[in-house]
Amino acid sequence: MNDNNQFLEKPLKIDNRPMWLILLDKTARYQVMAAVVLVTALVLRLEPPADLSVSGYRSLVLFGATIFFWISGMLPIAVTALLSMAFLPLLGIMDAKKTYSMFGNEAVFFILGAFILAAAMTGTGISARLARAMLARFGRTPTRLALTVFLLSAFLSFVMSEHAVAAMLFPVVAEISTALGLEKGKSNFGKLLFMALAWGCIIGGIATFLGGARAPLAAGLLKESTGQHFSFLEWTTASCMIVLPLLVIAFLLLIRFFPADLQSVEVGLKFLNRKRLETGKMSYDEMLTALVMVATVACWIIFGEKAGLAAIAILGAGALFTFKVVSWQKIEEYVNWGVILMYGGTIALASALEKTGAAVWVVKKGLGTLHHSPLAIIAVISLVAIVLTECISHAAVVAILMPVGMGLCQTTGLDPKVMTLSIALPAGLAYCLPMGTPATAIAYASGFLKSRDIIVSGVTVMAISWLLFMASVLFVWPLLGLSI
Repeated sequence: MNDNNQFLEKPLKIDNRPMWLILLDKTARYQVMAAVVLVTALVLRLEPPADLSVSGYRSLVLFGATIFFWISGMLPIAVTALLSMAFLPLLGIMDAKKTYSMFGNEAVFFILGAFILAAAMTGTGISARLARAMLARFGRTPTRLALTVFLLSAFLSFVMSEHAVAAMLFPVVAEISTALGLEKGKSNFGKLLFMALAWGCIIGGIATFLGGARAPLAAGLLKESTGQHFSFLEWTTASCMIVLPLLVIAFLLLIRFFPADLQSVEVGLKFLNRKRLETGKMSYDEMLTALVMVATVACWIIFGEKAGLAAIAILGAGALFTFKVVSWQKIEEYVNWGVILMYGGTIALASALEKTGAAVWVVKKGLGTLHHSPLAIIAVISLVAIVLTECISHAAVVAILMPVGMGLCQTTGLDPKVMTLSIALPAGLAYCLPMGTPATAIAYASGFLKSRDIIVSGVTVMAISWLLFMASVLFVWPLLGLSI
């Protein structure tokens, strides 16, 4: 009865607008989509520029429409990528057999195997056990606790998707915050903990092929375009020249922006130790998962170049199923199948842009004036990547910029490996906006931080990240054989 009274007391909102205006408002999304399809169809009927082939022109128009849907978010990224893939043979850009064979790309199966390994770490609970043990062991003071959260997030993101690490550690950090009695919106230490979680995941996520989708995708596009490839160790060595100093600088920035306002974390440590006791001894499944993960990473480093990263990832995943550590039903819950589908469509579209000469044409028209300065080209494309990744997914940034980057390499003689790193590494450093990465979204969702807290500190560390990247390009990478 009370519920009914409350319902009746609420004022009714009546829309007095004309029916045609209401319909117009309700169907705005479909109108925009229809307009894009109509404009695309009209543009496709136009004559291509004299120095561009018909198939190249059509691939550019399709690419433009794909970018619009990626940025607008009107369709899921995976669906947009699949639709662009379907239109490649329909528009006569690439034959169907070649188009759909892109799902056989090695990068697709590498990321699938990596997802299964990460799912096992999360599902068996070994990653959460490791997190609580590390925090209880090393977090004796407020600053050390924040540093442990930061480094743990980073190093776990070396071997797991940064998204999975952020999701896994969020409840652990939330538990600590509750145990310490931190007040949302007021506690500086609460802000520090969640920002340490977010920044650790972001920075650690670019260190290896396992931190996110962008690195395997970029490496797959490189191999499809040029036949060149990165070994696991080669990529990690190049990226860690940025990651390791950035970890030091970023934490110093964190304690500068969010100085700890807490004297002791003893209550939080007691809570963590109690949780550890409740979980008991390490299970058989946890031990097997840890063994398989260590063996897989070792094989990537030692045998990755000869055996192939994808083959080793699949063998590692197969071992988990063989010993019944994971079940297919559990894997279906953890694996992001949308990313897998996006890979095939994205690689096919990028291949079409490269094979038809459209990517080279864009480069000549748009960045032709920079052909005399390789450093300026790297500076511009890396800056575009690090800014664009704040607005759309990391993988979408790589998919958009890699065809252009490969075209630049053809016209300027730049090393395609340097170009690949110059796109993929900055594309993972999104610090400011929640749509950039789930790690930042989690920091927002914690309730401890305001938008200004995240954006001001994020812009600062983003600028430093880009400058550190450029310093590595100039002074460190040439020592690794990656010279511009």
